[in-house]
Amino acid sequence: MTPRPIPVNQPLLDGNEKRYLDECIETGWISSEGPFVKRFEEGFADRLGSGFGIAVCNGSAALDIAVAALEIGPGDEVIMPTFTIISCAAAVVRAGARPVLVDVDPLTWNMDVARLEDLVTPRTRAIMVVHIFGLPVDMDPVIELARRKGIRIIEDAAQAHGQTYRGRPCGTLGDIGTFSFYPNKHVTTGEGGMLTTDDAQLADRCRSLRNLCFKPEQRFVHDELGWNYRMSNLQAAVGVAQLERLDEFLARKRRMGAHYQRLLAGLAEVQLPLPSTEYAENAYWVFGVVLQDSIAFDARSAMTRLADLGIRTRPFFWPMHEQPVFRKRGLFAGQTLLHAERIARRGFYLPSGLALTAQQVAECAGALRQILQ
Repeated sequence: MTPRPIPVNQPLLDGNEKRYLDECIETGWISSEGPFVKRFEEGFADRLGSGFGIAVCNGSAALDIAVAALEIGPGDEVIMPTFTIISCAAAVVRAGARPVLVDVDPLTWNMDVARLEDLVTPRTRAIMVVHIFGLPVDMDPVIELARRKGIRIIEDAAQAHGQTYRGRPCGTLGDIGTFSFYPNKHVTTGEGGMLTTDDAQLADRCRSLRNLCFKPEQRFVHDELGWNYRMSNLQAAVGVAQLERLDEFLARKRRMGAHYQRLLAGLAEVQLPLPSTEYAENAYWVFGVVLQDSIAFDARSAMTRLADLGIRTRPFFWPMHEQPVFRKRGLFAGQTLLHAERIARRGFYLPSGLALTAQQVAECAGALRQILQ
């Protein structure tokens, strides 16, 4: 008999979500004009200590707007990690700019900041940092380099809700921050995203770009092209309810990560996530593992074996420099970034959703030990 699968992610929606959604339906405010949007924007910005929050329909939209708001375009270069979701590079490529890729730090799985300065050229307009899997990028060297070279910072904190770097909230460390509220995030709205910034003019530009660049004084006359990337009142209502529990969710994730660490301690066949660095405690957005080279099979095979035991998993990101869509465009030809290539082939993450129970964590850890015997 096939065991009931343990999902890779299941959100918790047992707070005020239903009550706030009922309010949207009862009042008829379901579009982006509804009051929960402003409430969510202000609450999220306040939680981070950011000057402004601009809600959008998803995290990829937030990246598109961030690139456009900074007026990055043809001839410009943006330094970014190769080990990330394709949305990051797609936003740069669609703007006509060129992503310049940096390899991953094999211990933190974040971009290797020691390699950044060698990649700066006169065309470099921005560095896009992406906080990966629960640990933030080591930001101080990035900030120092950006200030010295006159480069902007786009900070993708999609996986770092509530995480801090040396006590400073992720998403507030660059010129503009972006967030995703996909169901596997600490705060979810189903689909949704947010931009954060302390720059009032930049915030106004982001609001315009998400709303088709309507002119306030003459609505249907447009000086430039924007997007319809608005967040609905329904999404924002769920976000407000979720945000009320962010501290609880962070504590839950950290307990889950610590439980996995205890159960998998001493398992020499895999590399476990770092519990902490000198600048942050792991928030365990997900619990990733990387198979050591001594294991004869790769991540894909391991995931298949775990699925046979009822454990759902998800692979690590595939590097940007190996993406067929970018190779077809003539990007990254012949480029090799060995650390990213290795963890893409040997890394995956175990069930990590907020609804995961301690018993399910134990089952997942036991299954991983079983397939490695």
